[in-house]
Amino acid sequence: MEKDEIVILEDRGLISISGEDAENFLQNIITNNIKHVSDSKSIFSALLTPQGKYLSEFFVVKKNDEYLIDCCEISTKDIIKNLNKFKLRSKVKIEDLSSKYVVGVISLEKFKYLQSETKSNFNTISYRDCPTFVDPRKSELGARILSNLDKLYLTIKKLNLKIITKDKYIRGAHKLGVPIEGLHEMKEKLFGLEANFEELNAIDFEKGCYIGQENTARMRLKNKLNKRLIPLETSANVSIGAKIKYQDLIVGEILINKPMPFGLMKLNLLKDKDIYDVNYIVDGKNAKLINNK
Repeated sequence: MEKDEIVILEDRGLISISGEDAENFLQNIITNNIKHVSDSKSIFSALLTPQGKYLSEFFVVKKNDEYLIDCCEISTKDIIKNLNKFKLRSKVKIEDLSSKYVVGVISLEKFKYLQSETKSNFNTISYRDCPTFVDPRKSELGARILSNLDKLYLTIKKLNLKIITKDKYIRGAHKLGVPIEGLHEMKEKLFGLEANFEELNAIDFEKGCYIGQENTARMRLKNKLNKRLIPLETSANVSIGAKIKYQDLIVGEILINKPMPFGLMKLNLLKDKDIYDVNYIVDGKNAKLINNK
């Protein structure tokens, strides 16, 4: 994204978690360390199954005494359902605020300008009373503003920003190996480490127990990561579940097909070749892996 561009993501969900037990409640279930979250720092995190498989991913932001979960809109109900499942007697309030908020994405360069405006060096700031934070996955993805739509439009006017479609943002994220849409297609189909959660700073391996922690830690300790989610370039649309082939060998499967394809690739089948250096066939079409390392 250019310095003075903004993308408005209206298809995001926002969940508020508050109450005297909110910190401990989240710490026991999410993959990252909630104790690192403050008014000046935000995190990327996830919910996993007890077996360590992908359920949902989200950002955690703190505003005053509440935690805000910035998530994919289609996952909001599932996340709330899972949070309530573990709530038990915890003194927490879980509220869906999705109808009150949108997410604006600005460039890292513009965020640095806002840092100077607010006289802050932190990666999370409050700009016009809106939490604004650098994307914890990869800073190249810019910064996110959590705001109601009316206030965001006033911010856009004040900063003289140009609204662009999300296509450019999604393409840029795809090249970086970060899926933006189609996330629900990954539910329970891959492990957290296979979803690149370590590289995307979604897991704290020092924090102790969380749901799915045992298998996740074991996979990492024993170096058992045999598959990984990798973006592909294809010559045409492909279908979810389509096999990714190298010659007659099945080396992966399409998990997300639109708007940009991602495949779960078996890492050890092409032992004598660079997996990024060969041509693949998916649904009878040519495909190539994008090396985002």
